[in-house]
Amino acid sequence: MLFFALARTTFLLYNIPLLKIEGVSVAEALAAYPHALQLDLATACYFLFFPFILLLVQSVWSRNWMNTLNKIYTLTGIGLYSLLTAVELGIYPEWKTKLPFKAFVYLSNPDEVYNTISTGLFFTLFAIFAVLAFVSGWAYLKWFYTHIARSKTNYLFSFVFLLITPLLLFTGARGGVQPIPINQSASYYSNKNILNLAAVNSGFNLMISVIENYRTFDKNPYVFYDKAEAEQTVRQIFETEKDTTVRILKTDRPNVVLLILESWSADLIESLGGEPGITPEFRKLEKEGILFTRLWATGPRSEQAMGSIFGGFPAHPISSVTVQPDKFVKIPTITKKLIDVGYHTSFYFGGQLIYGNIKGFILYNGFKKVTEGSDFGSEAIKGKLGAHDEFVLSRQLADLNNEQQPFFSALFTLSSHSPYDQPMEEVLDWGDNERQYINSAYYTDHCLGRYFEEARKQPWYDNTLFIVVADHSHNSYRNWSFTTPNYHKIPMLLLGGALKEEFRGKQMSRISNQSDLAATLLNQLGIDAGEFHWSRNLFNPYEPEFAYFSFEEGLGWIRPEGHFVMDARIKHLHENTLPEPVSDSVIREGASYLQTLFEEYMSF
Repeated sequence: MLFFALARTTFLLYNIPLLKIEGVSVAEALAAYPHALQLDLATACYFLFFPFILLLVQSVWSRNWMNTLNKIYTLTGIGLYSLLTAVELGIYPEWKTKLPFKAFVYLSNPDEVYNTISTGLFFTLFAIFAVLAFVSGWAYLKWFYTHIARSKTNYLFSFVFLLITPLLLFTGARGGVQPIPINQSASYYSNKNILNLAAVNSGFNLMISVIENYRTFDKNPYVFYDKAEAEQTVRQIFETEKDTTVRILKTDRPNVVLLILESWSADLIESLGGEPGITPEFRKLEKEGILFTRLWATGPRSEQAMGSIFGGFPAHPISSVTVQPDKFVKIPTITKKLIDVGYHTSFYFGGQLIYGNIKGFILYNGFKKVTEGSDFGSEAIKGKLGAHDEFVLSRQLADLNNEQQPFFSALFTLSSHSPYDQPMEEVLDWGDNERQYINSAYYTDHCLGRYFEEARKQPWYDNTLFIVVADHSHNSYRNWSFTTPNYHKIPMLLLGGALKEEFRGKQMSRISNQSDLAATLLNQLGIDAGEFHWSRNLFNPYEPEFAYFSFEEGLGWIRPEGHFVMDARIKHLHENTLPEPVSDSVIREGASYLQTLFEEYMSF
């Protein structure tokens, strides 16, 4: 229990800058300790099951190797928990969550994990892990470890020990004698999620995440209603009065260039409520296209975005369809649809696409030419993640001049991802904890400006539609709670020579998702989008307005009337701004959406 408190203290001290930004008082932070006790006790009881068996044996028959085994078990546990604590310190500023089971997918590529953090941060976290493990191990050996020597057998003590201890451990592990066993909600106590995460025991959380992930192989963890009832609710959500579309393009067969911006939050865009000066080139581009002002990413990870953007399949908690080849082969994609009507395809990324299995996904979906980090030579300046955006964008432009038309070319930027080592001096001297992030966005924006200057000179520009959209959002200088809709809002802009003049400089304010891009684009090209049943045609004025986003174990649901955000596993409402008359029905919509979406994911 003391070790858990030490790990919690480490988390709070490390994140003092974020606590200050969120206005957390000392009293609020200290409240994490009493709220953590019940879950800490449950975790300790799980950990003690093996020592109990060992001590039971030693009460009647003891050997020195048993004492050694007990020490190894405990010290290993301390070491692993210390490592877990250090890893969570590293991921929290980016993921705003405790370590989930999904993280083990990334650990299959340790080089990529290392490259996403700065060298200084890596050694800082390693030092924290080493100090925490050493101090805790030393304290255990000095004050808590007891060497059990051979002694006269006490059968009465052994019997009582066998009778009472398992009962106590079992009761403690389930959090008491109440009908429903304890879960993370026992430690929730604040509307500031960082405090709830500080209180939740990391080991218990990871254990539940692992169990829940494996549970999805035979049971949907997000069942709220009868299956048929949930599916009927979803059908009603998508009901459209009329199947029509506003034509925004000059031709049915334009070239299509998709620029996916890494981690671009709506807070980077002045027209979306952000501070001016971060992305001035994007603001200029808005005058040439259609800006979507109320659009949300469906998930917080890049590999989730690939399924959402290319397949119109929204992200969901726990895992991603794109990391599982047996599943992503079941979803349709705009890439395959375009190939079927004669498009030539290419994909560009400055880093290594093996991360998150993105390469497997895009290769399966028919991208003929894939250019990634290893394909860039000394002509490109590279950071820890790979070639920087200006070089990748220039490479794509040069290649498209030799590409057969019509073409569909996608490019995924990377310079606005940590460790923010872009080749440009910092221009913006504000942003507090996200100063590096907004400067990286300024760099990518600068690259976009130069990119479009050159693109307009190319002979194929007048017949090309450019789609600029973020893969997901990111913590911004506004430090929104990870669970609030503002955190997950992203930009999307359509522009280019193929766009009709009357639509340039316009804004689309319909509540929507990035997953709606699939049906929207295909309808403009006159291609049947019926397979993309999770995607809406945003240029059909009769389509319903809603937006969905997911995060670890949770969902957000946005309607014109308001929104709610819920931890879907423990059914904890983080936010609910819905008027009372519609609250229940709208919550039913969002919960049914997630239930049905995850059911389909499991069926793949």
